[in-house]
Amino acid sequence: MSDATGTVISGVIAFAAAVIGAVIAGRYAKRGAETGGRKAVEAALTQVHGQAAAEHWQWVRSQRHQSFAALLAAYAALDEVLARIEPEVRSGTGLDEPAGREMQERALELQAKTSQLALWGPGEANSLAYAITGKSVAAMRTLLHIESMSSSGASADWSSFERARNEMVQAHATFLHRAGEIIRDPRQPVG
Repeated sequence: MSDATGTVISGVIAFAAAVIGAVIAGRYAKRGAETGGRKAVEAALTQVHGQAAAEHWQWVRSQRHQSFAALLAAYAALDEVLARIEPEVRSGTGLDEPAGREMQERALELQAKTSQLALWGPGEANSLAYAITGKSVAAMRTLLHIESMSSSGASADWSSFERARNEMVQAHATFLHRAGEIIRDPRQPVG
């Protein structure tokens, strides 16, 4: 074999080794690129999912805050009407139609806000909101009962109204305390 033939054979072998090496390196590079790309996509999806979850909970927190505030405003409106009407009933003046209608409207508004709050949960907040509404309506009915008894000439039992009013205030305080905790930790179940 001549030097030229040996050089050609060596060149062919070197070329084949280079091609085989390039193919193997290409496969590993491709696999590495695919794996790296997959990991990058997974990381991006995880980040997007985490961001979406955080935004979702921020939105839920905002909705709860608005619902809680609307409920408390409706409670305050009914409470104000009861506080304004009570002295009139105590003095025996009676309850005029506009005041009675206003009291009924405020009670219906409180019930509506309680129902809206039920969309945002958690269940405990819903129960506490319904307790506020129930106790408030009970106080209102007690006042109406006392007013009807006073107008018929019977003596009224104001202790029942005081008790109903205190239960109303206690339900409000309990809700207010728990609502604050829920707003500070919004990742509690919805509905």
